[in-house]
Amino acid sequence: MKNSIEFNMRETLYLDLLRKHELLSNGASIEPWRLWLSMFSPRFSPVLIYRLAYKCQSCNLGFFAKLLSLINFIIFGIEIATVCRIGPGLFFPHTQGTVIGAISIGNNAVIYQNVTIGAKDINFTYDKFHRPTIGNNTFIGAGAKVLGGITIGNSVTIAANSVAIKSIDDHSVVAGIPAKVISVNGIRQ
Repeated sequence: MKNSIEFNMRETLYLDLLRKHELLSNGASIEPWRLWLSMFSPRFSPVLIYRLAYKCQSCNLGFFAKLLSLINFIIFGIEIATVCRIGPGLFFPHTQGTVIGAISIGNNAVIYQNVTIGAKDINFTYDKFHRPTIGNNTFIGAGAKVLGGITIGNSVTIAANSVAIKSIDDHSVVAGIPAKVISVNGIRQ
């Protein structure tokens, strides 16, 4: 699979739309034009605006990136750092109160409302020592917090209202404050 940074905008948006459709329709087929039309749903528009902001940031158009980010915040209540690299398949079931300031998030992330992903102290340094790096196929429940320079592995589920402040291995489910592993590969711990 390609690294998320190698995807062009159209391909990435298409994969985002496909993921949204898969999650909401139980795999029912859809005509391509209907898939593209679903881009204007409130569950997808924040993803579109983020992708445009990230593209502007990548093209050294910082003012336009910040403007798009502000629009996302005002309309959808979601704040995503314009330098945060997020792979295709991003899905927000709801957006209000969500703050994303990770270094990167892999493919097929599902992030619910009121999630905070970022530094655990008042530090605006944008590096892997202060901000999380999140793998592919992650699920982050409503109200969860992922804080600090930690690594969240692939296929990780972070339960609602959990606070992850330590790195989490692949295929884990974590819950609690602070988050503790409750299962690995489906085996209860």
